Amino acid sequence: NNVKEKAWKTYESLSSVDGSLAYNKKKKETWGVCIFIVAIDLDEMTFTFTELLKSISISVCMFFQFLKEVDVNMDTVSTKVDSTVSRLKKKYDVLLALYHKFERTCGLIYVEQPSSEISAELSSVLVLKNYWITFLLAKGKVLQMEDDLVISFQLLLCVLDYFIKLSPPAMLKEPYKSAVSAVTVNGSSRTPRRGQNRTTHISKQIRIDTDTKVIEVLCKEHDCNLDEVKNVYFTSFIPFLNSVGVVASNGLPEFEVLSKQYEELYLKNKDIDARLFLDHDETLQPDLTAGLQLERTPQKNSPEEELNIILPQTPVRAAMNTIQQLMMILNSATDKPSDTLISYFNNCTVNPKESILKRVESLGHVFKKKFAEAVGQGCAEIGSQRYKLGVRLYYRVMESMLKSEEERLSVHNFSKLLNDNIFHTSLLACAVEVVMATYGRNVSQNDGASAETDLSFPWILNVFDLKAFDFYKVIESFIKAEPSLTRDMIKHLERCEHRIMESLAWQSDSPLFDLIKQSKEREGQADQPEPASTLNLPLQHNHTAADLYLSPVRSPKKKASGPPLNATSTPDAQVTVTSQTQKPQKSTSLSLFYKKVYRLAYLRLHTLFYRLLSDHPDLEPLIWTLFQHTLQNEYELMRDRHLDQIMMCSMYAICKVKNVDLRFKIIVSAYKELPNTNQETFKRVLIREEQYDSIIVFYNLVFMQKLKTNILQYASNRPPTLSPIPHIPRSPYQFSNSPRRVPAGNNIYISPLKSPYKFSDGFQSPTKMTPRSRILVSIGESFGTSEKFQKINQMVCNSDCQLKRSAEVSTAPKPLKRLRFDIEGQDEADGSKHLPQESKFQQKLAEMTSTRTRMQKQKLNDGNDTSASEEK
Repeated sequence: NNVKEKAWKTYESLSSVDGSLAYNKKKKETWGVCIFIVAIDLDEMTFTFTELLKSISISVCMFFQFLKEVDVNMDTVSTKVDSTVSRLKKKYDVLLALYHKFERTCGLIYVEQPSSEISAELSSVLVLKNYWITFLLAKGKVLQMEDDLVISFQLLLCVLDYFIKLSPPAMLKEPYKSAVSAVTVNGSSRTPRRGQNRTTHISKQIRIDTDTKVIEVLCKEHDCNLDEVKNVYFTSFIPFLNSVGVVASNGLPEFEVLSKQYEELYLKNKDIDARLFLDHDETLQPDLTAGLQLERTPQKNSPEEELNIILPQTPVRAAMNTIQQLMMILNSATDKPSDTLISYFNNCTVNPKESILKRVESLGHVFKKKFAEAVGQGCAEIGSQRYKLGVRLYYRVMESMLKSEEERLSVHNFSKLLNDNIFHTSLLACAVEVVMATYGRNVSQNDGASAETDLSFPWILNVFDLKAFDFYKVIESFIKAEPSLTRDMIKHLERCEHRIMESLAWQSDSPLFDLIKQSKEREGQADQPEPASTLNLPLQHNHTAADLYLSPVRSPKKKASGPPLNATSTPDAQVTVTSQTQKPQKSTSLSLFYKKVYRLAYLRLHTLFYRLLSDHPDLEPLIWTLFQHTLQNEYELMRDRHLDQIMMCSMYAICKVKNVDLRFKIIVSAYKELPNTNQETFKRVLIREEQYDSIIVFYNLVFMQKLKTNILQYASNRPPTLSPIPHIPRSPYQFSNSPRRVPAGNNIYISPLKSPYKFSDGFQSPTKMTPRSRILVSIGESFGTSEKFQKINQMVCNSDCQLKRSAEVSTAPKPLKRLRFDIEGQDEADGSKHLPQESKFQQKLAEMTSTRTRMQKQKLNDGNDTSASEEK
């Protein structure tokens, strides 16, 4: 009754709003959405999500879309509902991706029309049902965090392995048929097909030694890490089989028994009945865009045709490829400090080796425990595996950082930096975050509110008890120190940095506020963490982690001329000593942080402004001035709040005082469409201690009250002095992964070199030649005769082009290099000569490959700040 009453009020309010015609036409759908919203808010879900979808005859995707439309006012859908919907959407996306993968994989494992000797009980339909229900039950019992795509897929491979080994060889295609036969030949006693409980045998050591043949084939076919899948098999899947008391019927679990157990799980969770995927139920059908993303993988017809297959990037394959790239980076890395690192440790005044090893070990125990709590207790060892990968990356990046610092400062003693606990914890956290993000790739790259068990950033900060502001200091140096990071990982770390600057660094317990306070107190100067006058100067991206972690936390007394108070002995020549001047030091980390915050703030404002106020360009500098003034002088307004909240309030305030009609509702509607936004930003704003409300309430009760005098100045004849527009360079972290055009008017493009190794081949064999992994030449018409190739040769030979290079940090631009595709076969890019018997086309391809490799290396090694010519 409570749900019904409140749902009716919500329904009436929707029916009365502007443009309510859509809701009146979809009365049943609107009523269903209202019931869902209220039931979540009141914690009175007496029905499952699938039951609701069935009742109003709507699909999952249509429901989510309609719910978004219904949220016309900021208070229609609460943040609690947003969070629930986000969890449901993630779970649905993962299930959908896995089911499509499951169907395709079964098609590659089983023959379509088995011989007559196989009983009807083992028909493909029954096989599919048994497999899928077993998987759903295993996933539900093993994983608390059911939107984990990678572990879910590895669990699916375990289910497939279990059933393949129970299947008659006549049902199987190669290479699975041979793998099953090999298991039998090796003496692993296959159980009788009728009335025998297989689980009593499966965990014996003899079976473990011999039964891995099938799982090896599965892993190879799906580019999956064998050790990881075996770990899931023995630590999670086997205990699951024992826990559900599998009873064999013809060697297969009884469908009805497993289905009943899954039913109990589904009713308890009150979410999606994933059994309906088997029936291709209309409530679980994806929308058109999802259908395009989940394009079916072409089946392999013959070895000869395999060379021409380009596998589409389905969510599962994309996840496996990302993991594969990380594994390639860490293949040569070790779990312990290298000899080079040990020598750096030995050069220190105080050798940090012991404390580093102890820290790695203790944080490993904490990580394993927290991972198991979040994902599922049976997954503790999976957590350990991932942590070990993070440790490898941690040592690898530390070594790279120290080498570059040695070159930069010409010193060998890094005692102060290497004995800094926060530096090491931050560096290790960053390495583990890269690993976690690689494995935690979302099926839908939606950045909305996430479920409580989400392992993505900032989860690692809570695990390591690390402040976001301290973590931020290592990000830029980490990216520079590891040139092999994928584009996705660089973008992820940049997004982490943005989240810290937007809100995480502004939490009450952040060291940022102490730094700002000390900055204001320094010699009684005006309160300017970073003067506005520096905004239009280029941001020099040449600060290293050493600069930021060793930057003074507390300013020394006036005219301090010696080393900082916490410096070690003289040989420890750190940057804080070398940059010592007669005047008190300013915090490098605070200064750089504010510069970056200003640039991010202006970019966000600029994007939103041109969506809403492009007809009033004169207002942008006014809004920016108020926004920047607030961040600099009223920074307490940012405490436990978000950068975008101040941005929206600044925009509304200037429009109000300038009599431009722009309602908050319109601002919020446009804001919702921006990338990387969260509903909670405008629905749940801190008003006063432990009291939250919408952004409108925040504006009226807090923002306007604090800044009223300043806001009114913009209406006068003498408005405040305008703040300079920040100099916005291209992101310091991006490197081009897309084809670059060779100038001179010929439509020829050079693509960056992709990695030539494949995970399943042990990183030692080049991948098969496909357009995706090698050179792709697109001329815009089909090839027919040799004249076409001669035409390409002529076009390339006539290209006398220049390729611009980015400027080095703090140096003059490098001279332009001429890249000439010489007719005689000499490439000036690398000076190599070609054999006379090579065709012209082969020469050009080789030259383009060389150029492409150099371009990518140059892009990574060049200074990351950009010249004025690259300014937006």
